[in-house]
Amino acid sequence: MSLQFADRLNHVETSAIRELFKLLGKPGIISFAGGFPDPAMFDVDGIREAVNTALATEPGGALQYGATEGYQPLREQLAAFMQSKGCQGVAPEDLIVTTGSQQALDLLGKTLINPGDKVIVEGPTFLATIQCFRLYGAELISAPIDGDGVQTDALEALMAEHKPKFVYLIPTFGNPSGATLSLARRKKVLELAVKYQTLVVEDDPYGDLYFGQNDEDRPPPSLLALSAQVPGSRELLVHCGSMSKVLSPGLRVGWMIAPPKLLANATMCKQFSDAHTSTFAQATAAQYLKAGRMPATLARVRKVYAERASTMCTALKRELGDAIEFVQPQGGLFVWARLTGKGRDASIAGGQSVKDGNEFAKRAIEQGVAFVPGAPFYCADPDHATLRLSFATADVAKIEEGVGRLGRAIA
Repeated sequence: MSLQFADRLNHVETSAIRELFKLLGKPGIISFAGGFPDPAMFDVDGIREAVNTALATEPGGALQYGATEGYQPLREQLAAFMQSKGCQGVAPEDLIVTTGSQQALDLLGKTLINPGDKVIVEGPTFLATIQCFRLYGAELISAPIDGDGVQTDALEALMAEHKPKFVYLIPTFGNPSGATLSLARRKKVLELAVKYQTLVVEDDPYGDLYFGQNDEDRPPPSLLALSAQVPGSRELLVHCGSMSKVLSPGLRVGWMIAPPKLLANATMCKQFSDAHTSTFAQATAAQYLKAGRMPATLARVRKVYAERASTMCTALKRELGDAIEFVQPQGGLFVWARLTGKGRDASIAGGQSVKDGNEFAKRAIEQGVAFVPGAPFYCADPDHATLRLSFATADVAKIEEGVGRLGRAIA
């Protein structure tokens, strides 16, 4: 029997990152490939305490079926969490709990995208977003970015020309770019949403992972927090959050704040998908937030990742010199870099300069280190000289050794 698959599968392919993971079983390999938090950073004691408290105080709520919108105590804690980050007026009924923020993207695809609809994304952007939106038939339009995030002049031109269904952005420590949208550009994005009456989706899984210890070193407020300053923008804004990078990916707890009609339709579609996010995971997350352990956890994680990011950037400059260029990240999990084709003996067979991420990735694997080439993160016109390096799961010694291997791979 020949299986006949849905036509929508013709527009997507397997994740390049997932395929790369098949190569990582080689003994001794150092991986800068994954976008994972370091499991050593998980607050196991705090999570265990939250589990025990959930089972002791409300075992029925933690172990039974639950409301599709989410476990009410968690919705209350998440609303308070968002308020603590400047998002005044967020109430529990303004959000639904999702199975990771990835499900929020899928629900947006289900509720908003018709085949042929145009959606603007950053170039580059989160690979799974490209795959998800294409699965529902979207025509993706790439908006250029720089070290200050999406270029708003170009974004406005694209919005005027294409009249997209919505615009998708990762404004703070983007994946893969690491870029942070400046305050001025954030306000401009909100103004553009109102001017063109276009929905803007703010994906914010990394915003709490800033490296600065002082208030002035923190990233600008989220688009959601700033929306109070731009009349009419709140009704055109979706905010997606996640506990995966700051608490535990295994809990699969995310959330989506959206206009009421969109939230209602997303809830209906979620009913068809998984009925509800695990109530056990939700009850655990609720008790963890209620216990007040998150600030200390975030402080520890920020310190560790800041040190690793600094180590990686210093080593890249030392080991690869002008063969590579990048903007030093101020938060998040990634260094986004570009091969220049310069540098000492930076050539491959035939005398061509190393300026292709895929070629460099193959040479790096031979040296025992892995990263993700940048081309798959573009929905159009990929820059093949780019690559993404994650510093999150390797300690300082492994980062030093791994970047040294990159230096040997490019020489």
